[in-house]
Amino acid sequence: MLKIEHLKKQYGSFLLDCSMEVRPGCITGLIGQNGAGKSTAFKAVLGLIYPDSGEITLLGKNRRDFSARDQENLGVVLSDSGFSGYLTVRDVRKILKHMYRSFDQGFFMERAEKFQLPLDKRIKEFSTGMKAKLKVLAAVSHDARLLILDEPAAGLDVVAREELLDLLREFMERDEKRSILISSHISQDLEHLCDDLYLIHEGNILLHEETDALLSEYALLKLDQEQYRKIEKQYLLRIRRESYGFSCLTDQKQFYLENYPGITVEKGTIDEVVTMMVKGEKV
Repeated sequence: MLKIEHLKKQYGSFLLDCSMEVRPGCITGLIGQNGAGKSTAFKAVLGLIYPDSGEITLLGKNRRDFSARDQENLGVVLSDSGFSGYLTVRDVRKILKHMYRSFDQGFFMERAEKFQLPLDKRIKEFSTGMKAKLKVLAAVSHDARLLILDEPAAGLDVVAREELLDLLREFMERDEKRSILISSHISQDLEHLCDDLYLIHEGNILLHEETDALLSEYALLKLDQEQYRKIEKQYLLRIRRESYGFSCLTDQKQFYLENYPGITVEKGTIDEVVTMMVKGEKV
């Protein structure tokens, strides 16, 4: 669906240098702090900025060969864009009808009413949650093959975020050949949605892992000074000094459970894995 190979883009002292892939039928998450490079990567994929180097293959085509008709196979939400505040939901429906040949008006209006979006109120009067729901609804209403969603749930409360995630799950269930690339700095949003996750930090991919493996095989070891001195360090990804000794991130939880029964092994959450990969020291 999407393959990025050694994509580079420099802005001043910031350098994006990343490679990643979104497979058919999969939801891939890109997580990282604000300013890590998520939006830059998305804009390069969409042709909104020109990369300094690298290759982007989108729906089987080189990005440079992507046509206006090909664009209809994409559903896009960008964090810093949206519809004019002077439009209404009915106006948006008319615009989308003329933009996309496969736009499903019935689905769009049905979901708009389900989400309690006022049909005749100007968008500038909408809440943050309403605006976010409208952007995602527009992206999923024209039979796109690939959704590219940059921070679609930013600023939303828990209930509104879950409604958006349910809409994305429904999008995938309607056609197993579809895919989604979604970014967020809130990792819990993606924990139960994504098949695999990429962690980006300061423009570089620090980690790529299937979500199930990340949740089941990664762990934090809590070690005192003596335990840390004796332990096998081959499978430690990052360490951080604590008041009691060391907190260590591993992707081989079972190895330490079987070989070091006396140490404390805690299941690592995605947030903890991200924090250790970003702030921890290499062994």
